Amino acid sequence: MRTVVDPMRQHFVIAMAVLVTTALVGGVAGVAAGTGPAVEQSLSVDRSADAHGTDGPAIHQTDDPDTCAFPLELTDATGTTVTLDEPPERITTTNPSAAQTLWEIGAQDRVVGLTQFALYLDGADEREDVSAEFGVSVERVVDTDPDLVLAPNASAGQVEELRAQGLTVYHFPAATDIDDIAEKTETIGQLVGECEAAADTNEEMYDAVADVEDRTADLDRPAALYPLGDGFVAAGNTFIDSILTVGGTDNVAAADHEGFPQLSDEVILDTDPELILVTDPDASILDEEPYASTTAGQEESYVVMNENYLNQPAPRSVIESTDTLATAVEELQTESEEADVDDGVDDADDVDDGVDDADDVDDGADDADDVDDGADDADDVDEADDETGLEVPGFGVVPAALALLAAALLARRD
Repeated sequence: MRTVVDPMRQHFVIAMAVLVTTALVGGVAGVAAGTGPAVEQSLSVDRSADAHGTDGPAIHQTDDPDTCAFPLELTDATGTTVTLDEPPERITTTNPSAAQTLWEIGAQDRVVGLTQFALYLDGADEREDVSAEFGVSVERVVDTDPDLVLAPNASAGQVEELRAQGLTVYHFPAATDIDDIAEKTETIGQLVGECEAAADTNEEMYDAVADVEDRTADLDRPAALYPLGDGFVAAGNTFIDSILTVGGTDNVAAADHEGFPQLSDEVILDTDPELILVTDPDASILDEEPYASTTAGQEESYVVMNENYLNQPAPRSVIESTDTLATAVEELQTESEEADVDDGVDDADDVDDGVDDADDVDDGADDADDVDDGADDADDVDEADDETGLEVPGFGVVPAALALLAAALLARRD
C-alpha cells in the first residue's frame, strides 16, 4: 500500500526528529568524552593504464595477420608443440567452452564434432555428438576425421589417448580468471586462422566487464555462494569466482578455499550467504539444508543463472553471466533502499503518534486551565457577594446586577 506523507507535517516531524537526535548525540558525545563436479575449470580485470602500463587489458591481442600465418607452431599445456601446415577445415572439441568460442569467432562452420553440453549452440545438433558416459568417446572423435582437436583442461585425462590415435590435439591449461579466458580465445583464433575475430571477441568481453564494474561500483556487495550440489561449491582461483567478483558480489567460499571444494554443512552455515546462485528456476536447493537456514534461504534471495554460460569459461559466458548477476545485485540494492524508506515512514508515523499524544496532553492541560478559570470566576462572584451583602443563588454577577437595576426602576415607577 502506498503511503502519502503531508509535506508540512513531515517538516514538523523532521524538525522534532532533529531535536531528538541532537539531544541523543549530545548525550553520546558527553559519555564518549568521559574433488568437485563437472564444471569446466579454467578477479576483477583492471583495465587501467597504471595497472598494465597500457590502455586496455593485460593481454596481447594477436590481430596482426602475420600471427595467423601458416604453417603454425604453438606449444600447449602439456609442453607439446602442435604444428598446423594450414588452417584446419574439420575441428572437433572435447568440451563446450572451446565450441562456444569457435561460435563466437565465426568458425562454427568448420566444427564437425562436439559434446552434449554444447548442444545449446545454434546449429550444434547438426554436428556429431562425441560424448561418452564420462568425457568423450575416443572412437567417436576419430570418426569425425578432424584436422584439429581442441581439448580444454577438463579433458586432460584423454589427451594422450587421442594422440595415440594419430590425431592433432591442442590441450589448454585451466582458465582461472577472465584474462585466462581471453588468452584461450586468442590461442583458438591463432589455431584456426581467426585472429582478428578473436581480438574483437575479447574486446567485447572486456568492454562488458568494464560496464558491469561501473554499474556495481557504488552498490553494496552481497555475500554470495554458488553451490554445485552435495556440498561442492565454486571457491577462489576459479573463473566462476571472477564472474562473482565482477558481477558485484563477494564470494564467501573464496575466503578460505580454492577450486571446487566440498564443504560441510557447518562451514556453509558459517559463510551465511545473502545471495545464492542457482541454475534451477525453482531454486529447490534453497529448501534443502544447510542452505535453507542461511540468510539467503530464509529471505529467498537467489538469482537464476544460465548453466551453459556460468559453467563454461568462454567469452559469451563472461558477458552474459556478469550482466545477469549485476542486474540481481542492482535489484537487491533497490529492494534494500525501499525497505529503508518504509522503515523511515514507520518511524515518522511513530513520531506523529508521539506528537498527537503530546497534543492530547496539551488539550487536557487547556481544559484544566478552563476549569481553573471557571473556579476563578466563581471566586470573583463570591467576592462580589461578600462586598454587597447579597446572596443570589443560581445567578452570576451580571444577572444579579440587572436584577438590582430592575428593582430600582420599579421603585421609581411606584
